[in-house]
Amino acid sequence: MSSPSFFSPYRHGFVRVATAAPKVKLVDPATNAQRVLDLVREADAAGVAVMAFPELGLSGYAIDDLLQQDALLDAVEAAIATLAEASRTLAPLFVVGAPLRDGGRLYNAAVAIQGGRVRAVIPKSFLPNYREFYERRWFAPGAGVVGRTLTLAGQAVPFGTDVLLRAVGDAAFTVGVEVCEDVWTPAPPSTAQAMAGAEILLNLSASNITIGKSETRRLLCASQSARALAAYVYSAAGAGESSTDLAWDGHVDIHEMGVLLAQTPRFSPGPVVAMADVDVGRIRQERMRTGSFGDATILNPPAHPFRIATFDFAPPAGDLPLQRAIERFPFTPSDPAKLAENCYEAYNIQVQGLARRVEATGSKCLVIGISGGLDSTHALIVAAKVMDQLGRPRSDIRAYTLPGFATSDRTKSNAWALMRAIGVTAEEIDIRPAAEQMLKDLGHPFARGEPVYDVTFENVQAGLRTDYLFRLANHHQGMVVGTGDLSELALGWCTYGVGDQMSHYNPNSGVPKTLIQHLIRFVATSGDVDAATSDLLEDILATEISPELVPGEAVQATESFVGPYALQDFNLYYMTRYGMAPSKIAFLAWSAWHDAAAGAWPTGVPEAARKAYDLPEIKRWLELFLRRFFANQFKRSAMPNGPKISSGGALSPRGDWRMPSDATADAWLAELLAGTPD
Repeated sequence: MSSPSFFSPYRHGFVRVATAAPKVKLVDPATNAQRVLDLVREADAAGVAVMAFPELGLSGYAIDDLLQQDALLDAVEAAIATLAEASRTLAPLFVVGAPLRDGGRLYNAAVAIQGGRVRAVIPKSFLPNYREFYERRWFAPGAGVVGRTLTLAGQAVPFGTDVLLRAVGDAAFTVGVEVCEDVWTPAPPSTAQAMAGAEILLNLSASNITIGKSETRRLLCASQSARALAAYVYSAAGAGESSTDLAWDGHVDIHEMGVLLAQTPRFSPGPVVAMADVDVGRIRQERMRTGSFGDATILNPPAHPFRIATFDFAPPAGDLPLQRAIERFPFTPSDPAKLAENCYEAYNIQVQGLARRVEATGSKCLVIGISGGLDSTHALIVAAKVMDQLGRPRSDIRAYTLPGFATSDRTKSNAWALMRAIGVTAEEIDIRPAAEQMLKDLGHPFARGEPVYDVTFENVQAGLRTDYLFRLANHHQGMVVGTGDLSELALGWCTYGVGDQMSHYNPNSGVPKTLIQHLIRFVATSGDVDAATSDLLEDILATEISPELVPGEAVQATESFVGPYALQDFNLYYMTRYGMAPSKIAFLAWSAWHDAAAGAWPTGVPEAARKAYDLPEIKRWLELFLRRFFANQFKRSAMPNGPKISSGGALSPRGDWRMPSDATADAWLAELLAGTPD
């Protein structure tokens, strides 16, 4: 059997899951089974692998003493047989809720069906018997029911809370199942299921709705998915349930490691379905790198070993659009409220870090180079805020513009305007005479009048700027504030040693280029600056990113050398944060970027910057990223101190990222070539 298409999520470790709440018909299992089948057939056509339905959905939940009527229970078993037979031609594993008899007791059970068979039955461990729930009146608790089988649909079926379901084949995954109240307990069964290997956890629920309860349920599902490092798929009863004393909202949602992937509007008068692609590969990576998860599995072994009920699952052939939102800018959310919150936190993390270093060193001043570009602009804003917090005058910041051979009038003008607006001690040092002397001492062709603009020519300027700043710091008993950002460190787009790679402390070192822009916008609209300064910051944001080291009429555009920062920050995030294979990163980048009209963009991204990238371009820049990332580790191994900003990670050799400087990218480049189409 051939593997799924590159353009299918199943090729890259995703599993499509769904959760549904059909419109139930009370005490009519045959009708309810048909309504389940209608939704399963739709899910099958959409490429779903796993689907969850509500608790006691075949009978209805709020039917009280009718639950113990033989006529109903016989009809439930007949409905299960119907579902099992119909599943022969359907790919998904689907789990329905039903009251089932065994050994003279009645259980509130989850019934897993796939491929013409009832694969397992998992009873509800914990029965609520408080407020509006009286389940112990009808059911026996499933806690402690292990190692048993029951006969259902003419088959011997594993029965107990010790059963996991595992798909084998090209898309392998493991599923754990619990029922409603189970997740409300101090030790949910799904915790042990996750520690035993289940990446996808299903909860079949009939939780009624009262004011504020939906938020509590969502918090429970999100937190359980975060603690268990798993996907948590929740389905609660909705339309059709008895409203004698309760109401139902059909709450269905899907979380992955604390993040909401999909949900539907509540209180629908008809059936609802939510669907999402769960990144099982990412879940496995996160469990591997989170040592405490593995430790917990050793220190808290299950009371009884889990039995594994296996089934074959073949993912659909052909292309399949990814069914989940992928942020174009993983460091910069598209949700305006979340973006504002992130900018507030990032800005204050930078301020706190630099303020602490100023207090610790007792520096009489801060020394910073101002180019009129994004990074130095934001570093100066942070430094000014630090002085305000420490009760010191902003004149204790000594800011220098250091024009070289290619400094434009626009950036130099903006640098001066910014320094004046912020109210710092501002000076200018023209580095060209010193650079000419150094180039002459080196015997460089430029000193003889030849237009040779090589790396030596560039680094003489970058090095002199940093050399001046360090000597100025010596002279004024201060410390040099770095301005280079996380993206430049990742790509090695900085001059090593006596260059912009070095400083006494760098508040920008954990901030990617794509976030810097939004931090400046955040300050521009925060009220901390006047209208004129806000306009100035907007002009700086509109300036082409350039090192301005090579003279000539055309702007020396950084992104023409190192690639679009939008793509390179995307590559950085998924490689270092999740250890993803390059082909998977390429697939995610294509999913996020191939259609500029699809999906949301962060507030403030200008229309002209809302570009699309096709797969060949994505691959080209990803290959360059890999080559530069591996080749420039030596610069990161000697980077100065600076605060970690994002959960996406940082590159400090003392924290998030450690690797040898002489490692090779060959294996990553080979995987990219082999794993992506031409």
